[in-house]
Amino acid sequence: MAKSPDQHIKEDMPLPEDPSHVFQGGLFAIAVLACMYMAKEALLPIVLAFFLKLLVQPGMNVLKRLRVPRLLAALLALALLLGVIVGLVDLLSSPASSWAQRLPQGLPRLQERVRFISRPLESMTRLFKHAQSAMVGSGGQPAQQSGTDIQQLLLSTAHHFASGLVWTLLMLFFLLLAGDTFLRRLVEVMPTFGDKRQVIDIAQQVESDISVYLITISIMNTLVGIATGLGMWGLGLPDPLLWGVVAFMLNYVPIFGPITGMALFLVVGMLSLDPLWKAFMPMALYICVHLIEGEAVTPMLLARRFTLNPVLVMASLLFWDWMWGIPGAVLAVPLLAIFKIICDRVRPLMALGHFIQGERRRVWEP
Repeated sequence: MAKSPDQHIKEDMPLPEDPSHVFQGGLFAIAVLACMYMAKEALLPIVLAFFLKLLVQPGMNVLKRLRVPRLLAALLALALLLGVIVGLVDLLSSPASSWAQRLPQGLPRLQERVRFISRPLESMTRLFKHAQSAMVGSGGQPAQQSGTDIQQLLLSTAHHFASGLVWTLLMLFFLLLAGDTFLRRLVEVMPTFGDKRQVIDIAQQVESDISVYLITISIMNTLVGIATGLGMWGLGLPDPLLWGVVAFMLNYVPIFGPITGMALFLVVGMLSLDPLWKAFMPMALYICVHLIEGEAVTPMLLARRFTLNPVLVMASLLFWDWMWGIPGAVLAVPLLAIFKIICDRVRPLMALGHFIQGERRRVWEP
């Protein structure tokens, strides 16, 4: 007798029949997430180091085949990452600080050029004045000037970033040095041969898929940054290198990043370019670059490995941004992809993995 589609789904992706199991699993998930929220200062460098390890793992594998000692390979990877970060910070710190001071002072010009958004800008002006009045000292004079306040905010942000970076790079170094030690230990404690195979399968799939995702996204984001920087240079916008790096970084955050980039390039164009029609060109160019990359090239490269439900991607972005801020938003899609990989290979969670999966796009094949 032929089995109905419902029977096939029930056998392939079994649903829990005891409601208490769902309730207990939900409580466990809430407890884990609460701990992750409370311990984010300690957990975030570890999670970032793990994803950086997946990003540099193909290079480590190449060095391993060349018989380079693991310690030397880890030091080389760390030096390369640190060199790129320090170089970019050194190049961009001065123009970024200059623009941070210029943007609040440019609100009157924006009001004059774009009448239809004058009310929101007036609200922003009042907000700036309100914030400044809140910082008035007991003598009736502002404790500090606006420019100094912005510089102190930048210094505080840079200090926090540098502290997190140091811990992340240290953790990355020891992860690279450990290699697959943790995987071997986990396999050794698994009770059955089937469990050992399952752990290895999940670990290999996570390393393969997430490494491909991170490398592909990083390459595409670099190309987006180069195209954006060249376009801004062609339009005559000041500091094109800064805007190329901004486009590169924003592209790591799906949906929110491009929206932020559109608003930012509109404001920058209004502040810098004349006549009025040309002021819209930075935003238009950024949109064109993003559409080519986000709607054509990247989906074609990743469609075979990643088909996530876009609604759940959006929900994941909102959730992880609330949990861990900007780093959480950057990690939202890889974390959701890892969760799906685990669900697809753990039988009680297969139904949840099927729920996370999105519709497969048709990709062009030669």
